[in-house]
Amino acid sequence: MLFRLDLQRLFLLLTIAAVLLTFANSYYVTYQVQKQLLIDSTLEANRVYAAKLAETTNNFLQNAQKQLAYSANILSTDFDNEALLESEAKRLYQQSSFFNSVSIINSKAIITTVFPLTVPVKGLLLPTEARQSFNSRKPIVADPFLSPSGSYLVSISHPIYTKNREYLGYIAGTIYLHQNNVFFNLLGQHPYSDGSYIYVVDRHKEIIYHLHKNRIGDHVQNNPVLDASINGQSGSARVVNSLGISMLAGYAHIERAGWGVVTQRPFDSAMAELDVQLTEVIWKSLPVLLLTFIAIWIANRFITAPLQALAHQASNMHDKEAEHNILSIKSWYFEVYELKRAILSGLASLNQKINQLNIDTNTDPLTGLYNRRSLDQILEQWREMKQSFAVIALDIDHFKVVNDLFGHDVGDEVLKQLSWLMKETGDKNAIIFRNGGEEFLILLPSTKQSVAHLFAEKLRVKIAQYEIPIAGNITVSLGISYWDSNSNDTIKITLKKADIALYQAKRQGRNCSIVHS
Repeated sequence: MLFRLDLQRLFLLLTIAAVLLTFANSYYVTYQVQKQLLIDSTLEANRVYAAKLAETTNNFLQNAQKQLAYSANILSTDFDNEALLESEAKRLYQQSSFFNSVSIINSKAIITTVFPLTVPVKGLLLPTEARQSFNSRKPIVADPFLSPSGSYLVSISHPIYTKNREYLGYIAGTIYLHQNNVFFNLLGQHPYSDGSYIYVVDRHKEIIYHLHKNRIGDHVQNNPVLDASINGQSGSARVVNSLGISMLAGYAHIERAGWGVVTQRPFDSAMAELDVQLTEVIWKSLPVLLLTFIAIWIANRFITAPLQALAHQASNMHDKEAEHNILSIKSWYFEVYELKRAILSGLASLNQKINQLNIDTNTDPLTGLYNRRSLDQILEQWREMKQSFAVIALDIDHFKVVNDLFGHDVGDEVLKQLSWLMKETGDKNAIIFRNGGEEFLILLPSTKQSVAHLFAEKLRVKIAQYEIPIAGNITVSLGISYWDSNSNDTIKITLKKADIALYQAKRQGRNCSIVHS
């Protein structure tokens, strides 16, 4: 015997399943929403932080260049005074913690002064690759280069000119990239300990600052964030770093140097925080979930009791007391009382929707005529019934011109007006189809070919005389064929014959009807 759940158990199982699904969906939606919020807030925080770091670095470079400009102005008055050069380099170095060293180079690219002199480079000629500041003869932040002392550094320089604009050389503050420097002071105070870090690249995408000093000097490729930052943009994006780790990055442009600064946090690190929060939410929700199940069980017994009674009496409808017994059931809520009427009403509504769906499926939405699907169904029925019929293929002449001149809205109106005319002209047995575009088919059951020709001519004349708003008068071409149920021709061949006749009408000048012979 087939086991069937009774209503009470079924209702209980479905309700519990619905609650569990609701809770699960709530957790899932909450997780997704919180995840996106966390991603967005992390990206925004990193963007703001990167912008702040860019602004701070930009201010540093501006102040450094002002100090260099001040020193250059002093040195321009007595550049040959070696004592002055030494004292000014020492003063500039000791005045702030901006530079790892200060150097002065003359107009022959010879290092005349260095402070502090940790390596004997005084008097050396600058190598060609270190002459960007020398060649530019204007205030710049040079690209990283290897100095004569062997240090990998960035130079911030200002040219020295006499009052007559004679170039004397330049003064430069240098930042040793592989040693503790001002960047570590500016950028190294990162407030997070969650795997986030900052790095700075020059305009050639070479790292000039990184938490891990061994990365300094590396070239970074295929990173859209870096490309955007050195091209003057700021923003945020989710990217994959050179180690294949997904990162939530904020970036900004350091205008004075053409550098880009990026602050980023590992995606997994950000999501780990959310996982902990969601787990805590689940644990705290369990008591509420348990109480909900208990309430469902109690409510289930009260709700299903009258329905179970109805079901029991429905299985004993042959009893003489069945009606009395059903009336004696206490229907304490409205739904039990209205159950039968509601079911009947629901079925009626469903049947109505199914009928409407059938109409929508089998008709053309623009014209309201039958569509190709209906055509195939009707032809198959007639084939099985051996129902002979005439077929008229109709096509609007020069319909493309109507669309080109007046637009597709007018073209659609033409199709609707034509459909209306065919319905008005057709006899009650005619079945009209829109076959696609401006092509139509008319089926005339139990109608001889000669009668169908007369019908086609009557329709053609009426269409030609009818004036359609905006588009004016149109004409149609028609092709007629006939399917005899006793012939050896298939319906497909008959439809093809109608098409051949239609195209023959087109070739004969249009606005005519041709019978396939």
